[in-house]
Amino acid sequence: MIDTEKTSGPGNYEYVIARVRSRRASLFDDDDYRKLTRMGPGEIARFMEESEYESEMNALGARHSGVDLIEYALNRNVAKHFEDLLRWSEGELYGYIARYLRKFDVWNVKTIVRGKYSGESRENVETDLIRAGEFDEGLLDELLAAGSIQGVIERLDSTRYGDALAAAYEEYEETDVLVPIENALDRAFYEDLLTGLPTEPSRPMELYVEFLSAEVDFRNLRNAFRIARSGADMEAAEYYIEGGDLFTPAEIRQLAGDMDRLVEHVRQSRYGEELRDGLDALEEAGSLLEFERAVDAALLEYSRRLSSRYPLSICPVLAYVLAKEREVDNIRAIARGREGGLSQEEIENELVIL
Repeated sequence: MIDTEKTSGPGNYEYVIARVRSRRASLFDDDDYRKLTRMGPGEIARFMEESEYESEMNALGARHSGVDLIEYALNRNVAKHFEDLLRWSEGELYGYIARYLRKFDVWNVKTIVRGKYSGESRENVETDLIRAGEFDEGLLDELLAAGSIQGVIERLDSTRYGDALAAAYEEYEETDVLVPIENALDRAFYEDLLTGLPTEPSRPMELYVEFLSAEVDFRNLRNAFRIARSGADMEAAEYYIEGGDLFTPAEIRQLAGDMDRLVEHVRQSRYGEELRDGLDALEEAGSLLEFERAVDAALLEYSRRLSSRYPLSICPVLAYVLAKEREVDNIRAIARGREGGLSQEEIENELVIL
């Protein structure tokens, strides 16, 4: 829960950003990822033991091994780092960070719902949870213990996502696809982030909104391309999230059914240069996964540019959150790929590398 006593005042930006820069310097770089793609799970674990993951690997090593050890260590480490962000911050900065970290509540609910949908065991689902949001251990345990997707939705009834999920569940029952539920979570998260902000915003808050606007644009972009590629009879505007600049509801309704026009619209946007390679791959090979990795990389690069342009703002903090997420996702993808017998090239194709 947000500590309301810490939300008053302008925020201690200089102190928190200095700490974030130090943490960012310890993140794995692209050379580290390429080294890891040549290792087996045991070697990856040893590599992590000699990195800033040492304490987590040592603490969990007696109970877990192999890929399970790597994944539990990753999730414990990322939760620790994001809790540190809240511990360090004060004033409006604390409020912005706390609201943004609710994205991990959304991640966790999506992970649990997907697990119920596919029949995964509780243990496998729990491994993928990132306990860095607002939901406490008790609620997460209740969601994991729920016997069905409906049970998960019912247990979230009293949360900020309750009303949106109740409506989305009805559509899920009609279509048997998870898109309505997942989009309802995203929409509720971003609407909550972008409402109730000051009517006369400070410059740091303006940058906060600019960063979130780009995230919303990229979320809408993903949804539009997924709907266009699926061929399903879905109304794209129903999945539109307010707060971005790339599409209006009318534009997304017209473009989502026409892949060529959708690609051209993005090429002509302010994101066209960053997404050029991904759009080329989408047109030439039809690779939606490759395009989505390009979207992730573009958002990382956009956040990094904002950080360098406005160093004393929320931007370096949010850019660090994204970069840390990227590190966790990449290491997890490498470990699972090696365990699954994928080649080095196949694994590298799964990574987000700038």
